[in-house]
Amino acid sequence: MTTETASWPGLSVVVPAYRSPGTLERLCEELSTHVAPLVEDMEVIFVDDGSGDGTWSTIQGLADRFEWVRGLTLLRNYGQHNAVLVGLRAARLPLVLTLDDDLQNPPSQVPLLLEHLSDDRDLVYGTPREERQNFLRNAASKLTKRLMTSALGSDVYPRPSAFRVFRRELVMAGDDVRDPYISIDVLMSWATNRMTDVQVDFAPRSGGHSGYTLTRLVRHAMNMITGYSARPLRWVSIFGFITALFGFGLLVFVLGNFVLRGSPVAGFTFLAAAITLFSGAQLLSLGVVGEYIARIHFRSMGKPPYVVRATTDSRP
Repeated sequence: MTTETASWPGLSVVVPAYRSPGTLERLCEELSTHVAPLVEDMEVIFVDDGSGDGTWSTIQGLADRFEWVRGLTLLRNYGQHNAVLVGLRAARLPLVLTLDDDLQNPPSQVPLLLEHLSDDRDLVYGTPREERQNFLRNAASKLTKRLMTSALGSDVYPRPSAFRVFRRELVMAGDDVRDPYISIDVLMSWATNRMTDVQVDFAPRSGGHSGYTLTRLVRHAMNMITGYSARPLRWVSIFGFITALFGFGLLVFVLGNFVLRGSPVAGFTFLAAAITLFSGAQLLSLGVVGEYIARIHFRSMGKPPYVVRATTDSRP
């Protein structure tokens, strides 16, 4: 797909697709119009994340129609980050672009990302100028991102997005990953800290609804925090130390009251509150440690991050 006006080297476009047969053809057409003329070569890799509807047949049809379209389908729904990892490992060209399948990440905005991918930048995120989700969804998303940034440290970019372009060399950071709980942004941070973001225009969702419900968003954040950081264990240690100091203060208060007044502290409420506080601290600590043990357990079982059912390349 070499053109005389190409300004950038080859680009692999990775699109995780889930129950979106109605948007993929238009996405291909917009990529052909807005992106293909800018690069020396382009391939589009659709990863059907176990949709169970007409998504895979649509991808097969697009692969027959466009020579630069490839497709893979997974045995079941593994999640967006796992599906993206499949596409990244199949990418062949020097640059990689990831975007959603619902046309909220307009291909017309891709040149803005490419322009910021300079010699001193390896990864560029496209962040929305204006949030288009509802207030509760936006608040939950911002809260979980801040929590993840706080837990994972400064190496992880504070404003990540599924709309990103980066150099293919970064994919090697995840070559040996076999964890069922994947974060593409954490894997990228293992390879580079030369990241930036640029504000772009996001479009309204063209169809369907987001698979990231509030529950799944919180679950993903917890998986990432306990899977890639030990900070929650340190937080629990600090909390335990503070609780121990509080308990010591209570002991001094009880003994002082007995020495000065000659009687123990009276009242069931005081005793119940103290027991509840220390029991809660213990259960919280056990819960955090249990999350880490569960991650170790799942990793020791060798649970795969994905299994590919079929590819368009393997068809006769």
